[in-house]
Amino acid sequence: MKCPFCQNEEQKVTDSRDAPEVNGVKRRRECLGCGRRFTTFETVDLTLQVLKKDGRYEEFLLQKLIKGMEAACQHTTISHEKLMQIGSDIANDLLTRQLKVIDSQELGEIVMQHLQALDPIAYIRFACVYRRFKEIRELEEAIAAIQPKDLKEANVCH
Repeated sequence: MKCPFCQNEEQKVTDSRDAPEVNGVKRRRECLGCGRRFTTFETVDLTLQVLKKDGRYEEFLLQKLIKGMEAACQHTTISHEKLMQIGSDIANDLLTRQLKVIDSQELGEIVMQHLQALDPIAYIRFACVYRRFKEIRELEEAIAAIQPKDLKEANVCH
């Protein structure tokens, strides 16, 4: 690695920390040539493709996964940090399974399992976008599938 300022290849690491937002390690470095400091991130190369409903393949992007969950969790008590942790957990699970391709349907189901355990409203919001309900009956079925305990905690009536 070269210093971004002087292109010197010799640096020392002055600080290392976990960086859950990128599922990796954040390192603070000091160039031994010019003395300037800069930050690098080391991440696991999760070369995973997502097979979309229309047959296209897209690269799995952790940030895109988190952004989708954030949209469903707007105006809830679920923190950004919690969503980053869920995203990291999902990415680690996929890495452990050593998959090269995952169907978008399977990925969506995994996300919905996590959201259902966290917040039934976030789960329903995500399900509405993910499953693209065409009839109110489909939404009613998704609500009925939520555990009664989850509905009481969210103060949802049906």
